[in-house]
Amino acid sequence: MTFIGGANATALTKFIQCDTQKYDMALVSAQGKYVLPQAYFGVMHGHIPDLKLESGTVSSQVKGWSRTDVGAKVVKYMPHENKVVLSNGREYSYKALVIAQGFDHSDENIEGLAELALTPEEENVFVHAVDTKERVSRNYYHGWNHPNGDMICYSPKFPYKGEGNDFYALYYESFLRQDKIQGRAAANARIQFWTPNKEIYKFPYANEVALEECHKRGIDVMFGWEMLKVHKNALGEKIATFKNVDTNEVIEKPFSHCNVNPTSKPHAELVEAGITDATGMVDVNPYTLQHSRFENIFAFGDCIKGETTRTQNAAHAQCPIVKHNVKQFLEGGECNAIYDGYTYMPFYLSHSNATCFQHLWNYEPTAKNHWVPSYGQFSSFYFGRQMTENLNQGIKYTSFKQTHGPPYEHFNPNYDPLEANEYLLDKGVDIVALRNHHKKGGVATA
Repeated sequence: MTFIGGANATALTKFIQCDTQKYDMALVSAQGKYVLPQAYFGVMHGHIPDLKLESGTVSSQVKGWSRTDVGAKVVKYMPHENKVVLSNGREYSYKALVIAQGFDHSDENIEGLAELALTPEEENVFVHAVDTKERVSRNYYHGWNHPNGDMICYSPKFPYKGEGNDFYALYYESFLRQDKIQGRAAANARIQFWTPNKEIYKFPYANEVALEECHKRGIDVMFGWEMLKVHKNALGEKIATFKNVDTNEVIEKPFSHCNVNPTSKPHAELVEAGITDATGMVDVNPYTLQHSRFENIFAFGDCIKGETTRTQNAAHAQCPIVKHNVKQFLEGGECNAIYDGYTYMPFYLSHSNATCFQHLWNYEPTAKNHWVPSYGQFSSFYFGRQMTENLNQGIKYTSFKQTHGPPYEHFNPNYDPLEANEYLLDKGVDIVALRNHHKKGGVATA
């Protein structure tokens, strides 16, 4: 088996190794260790010690008999030949391939952003990319010091890395409101949320709640504007260039502070190999996470297609599904583990208040969606508690300890046959079509 990707692929390799040593496995990872997504927000603002920020090294997490290529990435996929070629020149043949490559997510995807992100922190240009320890350290003051003018909070076009976790505008507003009361910020200081999308969240329930909060708290919401460029003009003003996605109108917007989640792009090598669909997402069946056309390819994490919110918690939920189905495939069994689309995202309302959203495929709310009130003692308690628990989950996921993987840890789950799966039956999924989806290149539907 060959595993391609970052922390998610490393974790899956480790979890399979906990069960057996009869598989020859290779892990390809561009990084030797990873910034934990669950620690990113908490470390930046001092809620979590920065020693909790990084995972253990890849070589320490997986057993020595697995082949690891750390610091390399796949530059060419050859799915018809069951081969991949790495940036270091190595070539692997595989019986099964697992892809957890995420997005091409970089400040280079917006012109001028990488340069402005290197200016002193006092310039208030911050890039939200969960990539390096240095990035998180530099972002410590994001949103704090906003004495005047407009603060731009930008989220890129869906789908993107950080969905459901990068909406900090309400958090920033709580700082600004306090600073205005104390006279540290001018009356003209405002917070604006810009995005090329037509909503804050694709999850309709979460979007309605977020828009209502923005309206109550005076946050400007600017839908349908794509950020093309940031730069300083001749007068030293910081300028953002936006294009309207409907009219193609281009405007220049002066700002004093910006917090940018840069554009996410599909990895070109996946697109070129025909492993993705028309949108650039890996073309897996949403229930089994097995590829719709190449039966020996599986994928999970941000890179897969489907109507969901891409979070690290979603990857945790997908991990045991892929683990079971890959082993079933290799042993000639049926891929009967079913992913229901579960995802979770925290919703930050202030420096000390938070609630959460949770949904399944196609944005169906779960029973515990928004179960914590937005304000008051419970919300304040939840703010700290969710940060601690989410971090603990991330640490377990990338720890040195050999376990069977979340959420079960100490045992492997059993899965019902497809025809007895309650989720599939409830949704009216065509079981025969699902069982043969990779042969027809389609997705089983109700």
